[in-house]
Amino acid sequence: MRLTPRTFLWRTILMILLPLIIAQVIVANAFFGNHWSRVHDTMARSLAGEITTMMNFIDEGNTDATQKMARDIGINVTFHDQLSRPRHNDNASRETGKLAYELSKRLKRPANIYMDRGKRLVFIDVPTQNNQIATFGSSLYRIYSTSTEVFIIWLIGSILIVSILITPFIIMHTRSIRRIANAAGRFGRGLDAPGFVPTGSKEIREAATSMITMKQRLDRYNRTRTDMLNAVSHDLKTPLARMRLAIETETATNENLIQDIDRMTEMVNGYLAFARGETPEIEQATELPPMLTRIARDAAGDKEIVTDFPDTPAQFYARPMALARAFSNIIENAARYAKTKIKITEQDDVDTITVTIEDDGIGIPDDRKRDALRPFVRLDDARGTHTGGTGLGLSIAQTAIENHGGQIFLEDSDMGGLRVRIVLPI
Repeated sequence: MRLTPRTFLWRTILMILLPLIIAQVIVANAFFGNHWSRVHDTMARSLAGEITTMMNFIDEGNTDATQKMARDIGINVTFHDQLSRPRHNDNASRETGKLAYELSKRLKRPANIYMDRGKRLVFIDVPTQNNQIATFGSSLYRIYSTSTEVFIIWLIGSILIVSILITPFIIMHTRSIRRIANAAGRFGRGLDAPGFVPTGSKEIREAATSMITMKQRLDRYNRTRTDMLNAVSHDLKTPLARMRLAIETETATNENLIQDIDRMTEMVNGYLAFARGETPEIEQATELPPMLTRIARDAAGDKEIVTDFPDTPAQFYARPMALARAFSNIIENAARYAKTKIKITEQDDVDTITVTIEDDGIGIPDDRKRDALRPFVRLDDARGTHTGGTGLGLSIAQTAIENHGGQIFLEDSDMGGLRVRIVLPI
Protein backbone atom coordinates (compact mmCIF):
# COMPACT_ATOMS: atom_id res chain seq x y z
CA MET A 1 0.00 0.00 0.00
CA ARG A 2 1.43 3.35 -1.08
CA LEU A 3 1.03 6.02 1.61
CA THR A 4 2.59 9.02 -0.15
CA PRO A 5 0.68 10.61 -3.06
CA ARG A 6 2.13 10.34 -6.55
CA THR A 7 1.28 13.75 -7.99
CA PHE A 8 3.26 16.94 -7.39
CA LEU A 9 0.07 18.78 -6.40
CA TRP A 10 -0.83 16.52 -3.50
CA ARG A 11 2.77 16.03 -2.44
CA THR A 12 3.20 19.81 -2.19
CA ILE A 13 -0.05 20.23 -0.28
CA LEU A 14 0.99 17.44 2.08
CA MET A 15 4.47 18.94 2.45
CA ILE A 16 2.95 22.27 3.54
CA LEU A 17 0.01 21.10 5.63
CA LEU A 18 1.60 18.19 7.48
CA PRO A 19 4.30 20.29 9.25
CA LEU A 20 1.66 22.96 9.95
CA ILE A 21 -0.69 20.44 11.54
CA ILE A 22 2.10 18.84 13.58
CA ALA A 23 3.34 22.24 14.79
CA GLN A 24 -0.14 23.34 15.83
CA VAL A 25 -0.84 20.06 17.61
CA ILE A 26 2.42 20.40 19.54
CA VAL A 27 1.64 24.00 20.48
CA ALA A 28 -1.91 23.15 21.50
CA ASN A 29 -0.81 20.17 23.57
CA ALA A 30 2.29 21.70 25.16
CA PHE A 31 0.96 25.18 25.94
CA PHE A 32 -2.81 25.14 25.98
CA GLY A 33 -3.02 21.63 27.38
CA ASN A 34 -1.07 22.66 30.47
CA HIS A 35 -2.91 25.99 30.59
CA TRP A 36 -6.27 24.26 30.38
CA SER A 37 -5.33 21.87 33.17
CA ARG A 38 -4.13 24.66 35.47
CA VAL A 39 -7.26 26.76 34.85
CA HIS A 40 -9.58 23.84 35.61
CA ASP A 41 -7.65 22.95 38.77
CA THR A 42 -7.96 26.52 40.01
CA MET A 43 -11.68 26.73 39.21
CA ALA A 44 -12.37 23.36 40.87
CA ARG A 45 -10.42 24.32 44.03
CA SER A 46 -12.29 27.62 44.25
CA LEU A 47 -15.75 26.09 44.00
CA ALA A 48 -14.81 23.20 46.29
CA GLY A 49 -13.58 25.69 48.90
CA GLU A 50 -16.80 27.69 48.70
CA ILE A 51 -18.96 24.56 49.07
CA THR A 52 -16.84 23.37 52.01
CA THR A 53 -17.27 26.73 53.75
CA MET A 54 -21.03 26.69 53.26
CA MET A 55 -21.22 23.09 54.52
CA ASN A 56 -19.42 24.21 57.68
CA PHE A 57 -22.06 26.92 58.17
CA ILE A 58 -24.83 24.35 57.58
CA ASP A 59 -23.34 21.93 60.12
CA GLU A 60 -23.23 24.78 62.65
CA GLY A 61 -26.90 25.58 61.95
CA ASN A 62 -26.08 29.00 60.53
CA THR A 63 -28.34 28.83 57.50
CA ASP A 64 -28.55 32.61 57.17
CA ALA A 65 -24.79 32.88 56.59
CA THR A 66 -25.05 30.01 54.14
CA GLN A 67 -27.79 31.71 52.12
CA LYS A 68 -26.01 35.07 52.17
CA MET A 69 -22.74 33.55 50.98
CA ALA A 70 -24.57 31.59 48.29
CA ARG A 71 -26.23 34.74 46.99
CA ASP A 72 -22.91 36.63 46.97
CA ILE A 73 -21.06 34.01 44.95
CA GLY A 74 -23.97 33.08 42.63
CA ILE A 75 -24.76 29.60 43.93
CA ASN A 76 -28.24 28.25 44.56
CA VAL A 77 -28.55 26.17 47.76
CA THR A 78 -31.57 23.97 48.49
CA PHE A 79 -32.27 21.27 51.06
CA HIS A 80 -34.13 18.01 50.42
CA ASP A 81 -35.10 15.01 52.48
CA GLN A 82 -34.56 12.82 49.44
CA LEU A 83 -33.86 13.23 45.72
CA SER A 84 -34.59 11.21 42.62
CA ARG A 85 -31.22 11.19 40.86
CA PRO A 86 -29.77 8.88 38.18
CA ARG A 87 -28.03 5.79 39.46
CA HIS A 88 -24.67 6.92 38.11
CA ASN A 89 -23.30 10.34 38.95
CA ASP A 90 -20.89 12.44 36.89
CA ASN A 91 -17.99 12.45 39.37
CA ALA A 92 -15.64 10.83 36.86
CA SER A 93 -16.55 12.99 33.87
CA ARG A 94 -14.07 15.26 32.12
CA GLU A 95 -15.88 18.40 33.24
CA THR A 96 -16.44 17.56 36.91
CA GLY A 97 -13.68 15.09 37.70
CA LYS A 98 -11.37 17.71 39.23
CA LEU A 99 -14.19 19.16 41.36
CA ALA A 100 -15.04 15.68 42.65
CA TYR A 101 -11.39 15.16 43.58
CA GLU A 102 -11.16 18.49 45.44
CA LEU A 103 -14.41 17.86 47.31
CA SER A 104 -13.23 14.41 48.39
CA LYS A 105 -10.15 16.01 49.97
CA ARG A 106 -12.10 18.74 51.84
CA LEU A 107 -15.35 17.07 52.85
CA LYS A 108 -15.46 14.05 55.13
CA ARG A 109 -18.59 12.80 53.43
CA PRO A 110 -19.52 11.67 49.92
CA ALA A 111 -20.54 14.26 47.32
CA ASN A 112 -22.42 13.36 44.17
CA ILE A 113 -22.14 15.59 41.14
CA TYR A 114 -24.69 15.70 38.31
CA MET A 115 -24.63 17.74 35.13
CA ASP A 116 -27.29 19.15 32.84
CA ARG A 117 -25.20 19.65 29.71
CA GLY A 118 -28.09 21.11 27.76
CA LYS A 119 -28.53 23.98 30.23
CA ARG A 120 -24.82 24.03 31.17
CA LEU A 121 -25.63 23.53 34.88
CA VAL A 122 -24.00 21.46 37.60
CA PHE A 123 -25.56 20.14 40.81
CA ILE A 124 -23.60 18.94 43.83
CA ASP A 125 -25.49 16.84 46.41
CA VAL A 126 -23.87 16.68 49.88
CA PRO A 127 -25.50 14.95 52.90
CA THR A 128 -25.89 17.09 56.05
CA GLN A 129 -25.57 15.99 59.66
CA ASN A 130 -29.36 16.05 60.13
CA ASN A 131 -29.85 13.48 57.34
CA GLN A 132 -30.88 15.98 54.69
CA ILE A 133 -29.29 16.56 51.31
CA ALA A 134 -27.87 20.00 50.51
CA THR A 135 -27.90 20.67 46.77
CA PHE A 136 -25.58 23.35 45.40
CA GLY A 137 -26.55 24.48 41.91
CA SER A 138 -24.21 26.54 39.75
CA SER A 139 -23.17 27.19 36.19
CA LEU A 140 -20.97 24.58 34.57
CA TYR A 141 -18.63 27.40 33.51
CA ARG A 142 -17.65 27.77 37.19
CA ILE A 143 -15.60 24.58 36.90
CA TYR A 144 -15.03 24.01 33.18
CA SER A 145 -13.68 26.40 30.52
CA THR A 146 -14.40 25.82 26.83
CA SER A 147 -11.71 28.24 25.61
CA THR A 148 -9.35 25.42 24.73
CA GLU A 149 -11.99 23.65 22.67
CA VAL A 150 -12.71 26.90 20.85
CA PHE A 151 -8.98 27.31 20.25
CA ILE A 152 -8.74 23.81 18.78
CA ILE A 153 -11.67 24.62 16.49
CA TRP A 154 -9.87 27.75 15.36
CA LEU A 155 -6.71 25.72 14.73
CA ILE A 156 -8.63 23.38 12.46
CA GLY A 157 -10.27 26.36 10.80
CA SER A 158 -6.91 28.03 10.18
CA ILE A 159 -5.61 24.85 8.54
CA LEU A 160 -8.65 24.82 6.25
CA ILE A 161 -8.14 28.50 5.40
CA VAL A 162 -4.46 27.91 4.61
CA SER A 163 -5.42 24.94 2.43
CA ILE A 164 -7.94 27.02 0.50
CA LEU A 165 -5.44 29.85 -0.02
CA ILE A 166 -2.42 27.80 -1.11
CA THR A 167 -4.21 25.33 -3.35
CA PRO A 168 -4.73 27.76 -6.32
CA PHE A 169 -1.05 28.75 -6.26
CA ILE A 170 0.09 25.13 -6.14
CA ILE A 171 -2.28 24.30 -9.01
CA MET A 172 -0.71 27.11 -11.06
CA HIS A 173 2.79 25.72 -10.43
CA THR A 174 1.60 22.21 -11.17
CA ARG A 175 0.03 23.35 -14.44
CA SER A 176 3.34 24.95 -15.50
CA ILE A 177 5.28 21.79 -14.68
CA ARG A 178 2.71 19.64 -16.48
CA ARG A 179 3.04 21.84 -19.59
CA ILE A 180 6.82 21.38 -19.47
CA ALA A 181 6.36 17.61 -19.16
CA ASN A 182 3.97 17.55 -22.13
CA ALA A 183 6.31 19.67 -24.24
CA ALA A 184 9.28 17.47 -23.28
CA GLY A 185 7.29 14.41 -24.31
CA ARG A 186 6.59 15.93 -27.73
CA PHE A 187 10.22 17.02 -28.09
CA GLY A 188 11.32 13.50 -27.25
CA ARG A 189 9.18 12.15 -30.11
CA GLY A 190 10.76 14.60 -32.52
CA LEU A 191 7.69 16.87 -32.63
CA ASP A 192 7.24 20.56 -31.93
CA ALA A 193 5.08 22.01 -29.16
CA PRO A 194 3.10 24.86 -30.76
CA GLY A 195 2.15 27.59 -28.34
CA PHE A 196 4.50 26.40 -25.60
CA VAL A 197 5.70 29.48 -23.69
CA PRO A 198 7.61 29.40 -20.35
CA THR A 199 5.23 30.31 -17.52
CA GLY A 200 5.16 30.00 -13.74
CA SER A 201 7.80 30.90 -11.19
CA LYS A 202 11.30 32.05 -12.11
CA GLU A 203 12.81 28.60 -11.62
CA ILE A 204 10.10 26.92 -13.70
CA ARG A 205 10.51 29.49 -16.50
CA GLU A 206 14.27 28.96 -16.45
CA ALA A 207 13.76 25.20 -16.72
CA ALA A 208 11.35 25.66 -19.63
CA THR A 209 13.73 28.08 -21.37
CA SER A 210 16.62 25.65 -20.93
CA MET A 211 14.50 22.87 -22.43
CA ILE A 212 13.62 25.05 -25.43
CA THR A 213 17.31 25.88 -25.89
CA MET A 214 18.16 22.18 -25.67
CA LYS A 215 15.51 21.43 -28.31
CA GLN A 216 16.97 24.09 -30.60
CA ARG A 217 20.47 22.69 -30.16
CA LEU A 218 19.27 19.16 -30.86
CA ASP A 219 17.53 20.39 -34.01
CA ARG A 220 20.70 22.15 -35.08
CA TYR A 221 22.68 19.02 -34.22
CA ASN A 222 20.44 16.94 -36.49
CA ARG A 223 20.62 19.52 -39.27
CA THR A 224 24.40 19.61 -38.85
CA ARG A 225 24.66 15.85 -39.23
CA THR A 226 22.44 15.92 -42.32
CA ASP A 227 24.40 18.77 -43.90
CA MET A 228 27.67 17.08 -43.04
CA LEU A 229 26.67 13.77 -44.60
CA ASN A 230 25.38 15.51 -47.69
CA ALA A 231 28.53 17.59 -48.01
CA VAL A 232 30.88 14.67 -47.43
CA SER A 233 28.96 12.54 -49.93
CA HIS A 234 29.04 15.28 -52.53
CA ASP A 235 32.61 16.43 -52.01
CA LEU A 236 34.05 12.91 -51.92
CA LYS A 237 32.02 11.79 -54.90
CA THR A 238 33.27 14.65 -57.08
CA PRO A 239 37.05 14.00 -56.79
CA LEU A 240 36.50 10.24 -56.98
CA ALA A 241 34.53 10.61 -60.21
CA ARG A 242 37.16 12.94 -61.59
CA MET A 243 39.97 10.53 -60.69
CA ARG A 244 38.09 7.58 -62.20
CA LEU A 245 37.44 9.48 -65.43
CA ALA A 246 41.04 10.64 -65.68
CA ILE A 247 42.33 7.10 -65.17
CA GLU A 248 39.90 5.56 -67.64
CA THR A 249 40.73 8.15 -70.30
CA GLU A 250 44.46 7.88 -69.50
CA THR A 251 44.67 11.64 -68.94
CA ALA A 252 45.49 11.42 -65.23
CA THR A 253 48.69 13.03 -64.03
CA ASN A 254 50.38 12.55 -60.70
CA GLU A 255 49.89 16.21 -59.85
CA ASN A 256 46.15 16.11 -60.47
CA LEU A 257 45.72 12.87 -58.60
CA ILE A 258 47.69 14.21 -55.63
CA GLN A 259 45.52 17.35 -55.56
CA ASP A 260 42.35 15.27 -55.49
CA ILE A 261 43.78 13.02 -52.79
CA ASP A 262 44.79 16.05 -50.74
CA ARG A 263 41.28 17.44 -51.08
CA MET A 264 39.73 14.17 -49.95
CA THR A 265 42.19 13.96 -47.03
CA GLU A 266 41.26 17.49 -46.03
CA MET A 267 37.59 16.52 -46.05
CA VAL A 268 38.22 13.44 -43.90
CA ASN A 269 40.39 15.41 -41.47
CA GLY A 270 37.69 18.05 -41.21
CA TYR A 271 35.11 15.40 -40.36
CA LEU A 272 37.42 13.91 -37.71
CA ALA A 273 38.06 17.35 -36.24
CA PHE A 274 34.32 17.96 -36.09
CA ALA A 275 33.80 14.62 -34.30
CA ARG A 276 36.65 15.29 -31.85
CA GLY A 277 34.91 18.49 -30.82
CA GLU A 278 32.38 16.37 -28.91
CA THR A 279 34.91 14.22 -27.03
CA PRO A 280 34.37 14.37 -23.24
CA GLU A 281 37.00 16.36 -21.34
CA ILE A 282 37.52 17.23 -17.67
CA GLU A 283 36.93 20.88 -16.82
CA GLN A 284 39.90 22.83 -15.46
CA ALA A 285 40.53 26.35 -14.18
CA THR A 286 41.30 28.36 -17.31
CA GLU A 287 42.52 31.84 -18.22
CA LEU A 288 42.07 32.96 -21.82
CA PRO A 289 44.89 35.49 -22.50
CA PRO A 290 47.78 32.94 -22.49
CA MET A 291 45.76 30.58 -24.69
CA LEU A 292 44.74 33.30 -27.15
CA THR A 293 48.27 34.70 -27.36
CA ARG A 294 49.78 31.29 -28.08
CA ILE A 295 47.19 30.45 -30.75
CA ALA A 296 47.56 33.84 -32.45
CA ARG A 297 51.35 33.53 -32.51
CA ASP A 298 51.19 30.09 -34.08
CA ALA A 299 48.36 30.79 -36.55
CA ALA A 300 49.07 34.37 -37.63
CA GLY A 301 52.78 34.85 -37.26
CA ASP A 302 52.97 36.80 -40.54
CA LYS A 303 50.23 39.28 -39.50
CA GLU A 304 50.22 42.17 -37.05
CA ILE A 305 48.54 40.96 -33.86
CA VAL A 306 46.97 43.53 -31.51
CA THR A 307 45.75 42.33 -28.10
CA ASP A 308 43.82 44.05 -25.35
CA PHE A 309 43.50 41.88 -22.25
CA PRO A 310 42.56 42.77 -18.63
CA ASP A 311 45.41 43.24 -16.16
CA THR A 312 43.85 40.49 -14.01
CA PRO A 313 41.91 38.20 -16.35
CA ALA A 314 38.96 36.24 -15.02
CA GLN A 315 39.48 32.59 -14.26
CA PHE A 316 36.70 30.09 -14.91
CA TYR A 317 36.23 26.35 -15.31
CA ALA A 318 36.26 25.09 -18.89
CA ARG A 319 37.43 22.23 -21.11
CA PRO A 320 40.70 23.78 -22.31
CA MET A 321 41.34 21.51 -25.29
CA ALA A 322 37.87 22.04 -26.76
CA LEU A 323 38.05 25.77 -26.08
CA ALA A 324 41.54 26.02 -27.62
CA ARG A 325 40.32 24.17 -30.72
CA ALA A 326 37.42 26.63 -31.04
CA PHE A 327 39.60 29.73 -30.73
CA SER A 328 42.21 28.18 -32.99
CA ASN A 329 39.65 27.73 -35.76
CA ILE A 330 38.42 31.31 -35.38
CA ILE A 331 41.90 32.86 -35.28
CA GLU A 332 43.15 30.72 -38.17
CA ASN A 333 40.11 31.81 -40.13
CA ALA A 334 40.88 35.46 -39.31
CA ALA A 335 44.54 34.99 -40.26
CA ARG A 336 43.57 33.39 -43.57
CA TYR A 337 41.43 36.33 -44.66
CA ALA A 338 43.14 39.27 -42.89
CA LYS A 339 45.18 41.62 -45.01
CA THR A 340 47.71 42.81 -42.44
CA LYS A 341 46.18 42.95 -38.95
CA ILE A 342 44.27 40.86 -36.38
CA LYS A 343 42.89 42.29 -33.15
CA ILE A 344 42.01 40.15 -30.12
CA THR A 345 40.33 41.65 -27.02
CA GLU A 346 38.87 40.32 -23.80
CA GLN A 347 36.39 42.11 -21.57
CA ASP A 348 35.40 40.64 -18.20
CA ASP A 349 32.08 41.36 -16.50
CA VAL A 350 30.57 40.07 -13.29
CA ASP A 351 29.29 36.82 -14.78
CA THR A 352 30.51 36.76 -18.41
CA ILE A 353 33.69 36.94 -20.47
CA THR A 354 33.49 38.55 -23.90
CA VAL A 355 36.22 37.82 -26.44
CA THR A 356 36.31 39.55 -29.84
CA ILE A 357 38.53 38.50 -32.76
CA GLU A 358 38.65 40.94 -35.69
CA ASP A 359 40.47 41.12 -38.99
CA ASP A 360 40.89 43.77 -41.69
CA GLY A 361 39.75 41.54 -44.54
CA ILE A 362 36.68 42.02 -46.71
CA GLY A 363 34.26 40.54 -44.16
CA ILE A 364 31.08 38.53 -44.75
CA PRO A 365 27.81 39.98 -46.07
CA ASP A 366 25.00 40.13 -43.53
CA ASP A 367 22.84 37.71 -45.48
CA ARG A 368 25.61 35.09 -45.43
CA LYS A 369 26.63 35.25 -41.76
CA ARG A 370 24.10 32.61 -40.72
CA ASP A 371 25.35 30.24 -43.44
CA ALA A 372 28.95 30.75 -42.29
CA LEU A 373 28.19 28.85 -39.08
CA ARG A 374 26.80 25.82 -40.88
CA PRO A 375 29.16 22.88 -41.41
CA PHE A 376 30.65 22.26 -44.85
CA VAL A 377 29.42 25.63 -46.10
CA ARG A 378 32.14 27.78 -47.70
CA LEU A 379 31.66 31.40 -48.60
CA ASP A 380 34.34 31.59 -51.26
CA ASP A 381 32.71 34.41 -53.14
CA ALA A 382 32.82 36.51 -49.99
CA ARG A 383 36.10 35.40 -48.44
CA GLY A 384 38.32 34.58 -51.35
CA THR A 385 38.61 31.95 -54.03
CA HIS A 386 41.90 30.27 -53.21
CA THR A 387 41.68 29.80 -49.47
CA GLY A 388 40.89 26.08 -49.32
CA GLY A 389 39.26 24.61 -46.24
CA THR A 390 36.20 22.48 -45.69
CA GLY A 391 33.84 25.00 -44.13
CA LEU A 392 33.93 23.33 -40.71
CA GLY A 393 36.01 25.82 -38.73
CA LEU A 394 33.27 28.13 -37.46
CA SER A 395 30.85 25.23 -37.01
CA ILE A 396 33.34 23.41 -34.77
CA ALA A 397 33.95 26.62 -32.84
CA GLN A 398 30.23 27.24 -32.37
CA THR A 399 29.66 23.72 -31.04
CA ALA A 400 32.50 24.04 -28.52
CA ILE A 401 31.37 27.50 -27.38
CA GLU A 402 27.77 26.40 -26.91
CA ASN A 403 28.88 23.29 -25.03
CA HIS A 404 30.41 25.73 -22.53
CA GLY A 405 27.08 27.56 -22.24
CA GLY A 406 28.27 30.47 -24.40
CA GLN A 407 27.25 32.12 -27.64
CA ILE A 408 29.06 33.18 -30.81
CA PHE A 409 28.12 36.17 -32.96
CA LEU A 410 29.37 37.25 -36.39
CA GLU A 411 29.46 41.04 -36.83
CA ASP A 412 31.07 43.71 -38.99
CA SER A 413 34.37 44.98 -37.66
CA ASP A 414 35.44 48.62 -37.55
CA MET A 415 38.65 47.39 -39.18
CA GLY A 416 36.68 46.52 -42.30
CA GLY A 417 36.58 42.76 -41.96
CA LEU A 418 34.75 40.29 -39.73
CA ARG A 419 34.34 40.52 -35.97
CA VAL A 420 33.68 37.25 -34.14
CA ARG A 421 32.28 37.95 -30.68
CA ILE A 422 32.23 35.10 -28.15
CA VAL A 423 30.36 35.42 -24.84
CA LEU A 424 31.19 32.80 -22.18
CA PRO A 425 29.61 32.45 -18.71
CA ILE A 426 31.95 32.54 -15.74
